[in-house]
Amino acid sequence: MQSLLEFIDQNQVILFLLLFARISGLFAFFPFFSHMSIPTTAKMALAIFMVIFLFPFATMPQIEINMYTVALAIVSELFMGLIAGLILNLIFAMLQMAGMQIAFVMGFTMASVIDPQSNVSTPIISQILTLIGLTVLLALNAHHLMILFLVKSLHMLPLGQFYPGGALWEYLLKSMSSLFVYGFILSFPIVGLSLLSDLVFGMLMKTMPQFNLLIVGFPIKIMVAFVVLIAVLSPIMFIFTREFTKALSHLSLLF
Repeated sequence: MQSLLEFIDQNQVILFLLLFARISGLFAFFPFFSHMSIPTTAKMALAIFMVIFLFPFATMPQIEINMYTVALAIVSELFMGLIAGLILNLIFAMLQMAGMQIAFVMGFTMASVIDPQSNVSTPIISQILTLIGLTVLLALNAHHLMILFLVKSLHMLPLGQFYPGGALWEYLLKSMSSLFVYGFILSFPIVGLSLLSDLVFGMLMKTMPQFNLLIVGFPIKIMVAFVVLIAVLSPIMFIFTREFTKALSHLSLLF
């Protein structure tokens, strides 16, 4: 007991707090780990377990020990988790945007549900694509790669020393612009076919005025959109996986 009390000194306590701030910050914003369906107690237990497991690999940063510097270091670690989670969640936002455009042309904009990931109301198609994307990432062990990034960050970036550079902000701006481009690309097969069906229905309305578009046209559009969505689901998930892997590799900009 005496040796244990000698080990727990001021530096060790501060090191534990900084390591806990980094791990909890990353788990609070990373995809899958931040999912609202996972109980908060389970997240805290996992974070504490990771802190205990990685504590021997962490080193005390070269900072002045006082209340202000320690608080600033903790805020820096939480901000690092926020930026890292933003980089990865932008890829999920790409799926959500594609799902919103698909739901709009299918007439499903009113069919919205509460997304357990962001706790906001999203169209049902966006929710389906997001859950499928999350399942694909789990099948590819992407959650293991996130934990490996956490371990790597302890060697590459000292605790409390995170500062966003110009290259990181430039990458975030490019990612935001690419979000809209890829969202349109993923939804283009369904959107394009929907516009083509509208053109066909318009020609039918001109040639056959008795044709009831509300009764016949909308079910046909929904059926065709579902068939095309099932056909292009595999390429959508392939592009999503490729972009998520790129985003994981670009997390090195944090160091």
